[in-house]
Amino acid sequence: MNLSGRKTLLTGATGGLGRAIAHALAERGAQVALSARKREALEELAAELPGSGHTVLPADLADPDAAERLAAEAAGAEILIANAGLPAAGKLDDFTPDQVKRALRVNLEAPMLMARALYPSMIEAGSGHLVFVASLSGKAASPRSSIYNATKFGLRGFALGLRADLNPKGVGVSIVSPGFIREAGMFADAGAKPPPGMGTSTPEEVGTATVKAIERNKVEVTVAPLTQRAGAHLALVSPSLSVKAQSGKAGQKAAKDIASGHSADKR
Repeated sequence: MNLSGRKTLLTGATGGLGRAIAHALAERGAQVALSARKREALEELAAELPGSGHTVLPADLADPDAAERLAAEAAGAEILIANAGLPAAGKLDDFTPDQVKRALRVNLEAPMLMARALYPSMIEAGSGHLVFVASLSGKAASPRSSIYNATKFGLRGFALGLRADLNPKGVGVSIVSPGFIREAGMFADAGAKPPPGMGTSTPEEVGTATVKAIERNKVEVTVAPLTQRAGAHLALVSPSLSVKAQSGKAGQKAAKDIASGHSADKR
């Protein structure tokens, strides 16, 4: 799918990954409707993007009905990039029931509802694309991440099933699955360090992967060094070995650091 002139809705636009994705889309000629919670940050981002036709649609996807309202405001979008997400890091009993519901709403329910609202017009036009920014945490479970893992495993399964429904109708569905990202994402936001020896990728690589997923109608694009890709593959083939490896000293420390750094994000 050619991105030039395409009306595109991007959620989570002002985070590190969102900004990189926004620039990658705009550089290919897309007209990007930027969404996140703060209007001022969105307007600053829109002003710095190349090209024209970019707009801002502030929304807090943790609010009930926000996903449907945002989709209505972005009616006619030809591309959706569901990138907004909460880290949801911590042990299950660290979360209140409302915090569990909030994580599920932002990470899983909102992308599903926005896709449901936007894809009928894509089918009618015979073209369009839905991109869901998941994570290698949607393939491999890790300590203090049960809720986050659940949302990303769920998002990945939803996207794969939806692709089977929509691809025959001319609408592409893709998953972008980042691993450890430096300068952005869970580790950077928490001030934590990834486990040693695993390598990292950049936000710009995630932006490039998103463009690749749309232009080439890829099922899934993984953004991670070979060691992380191999670990994720092992997790799919042998969950027991993966959980054992993730539960080691290095994995436990990284998980604890992330959970501590994101303790306020559960609220």
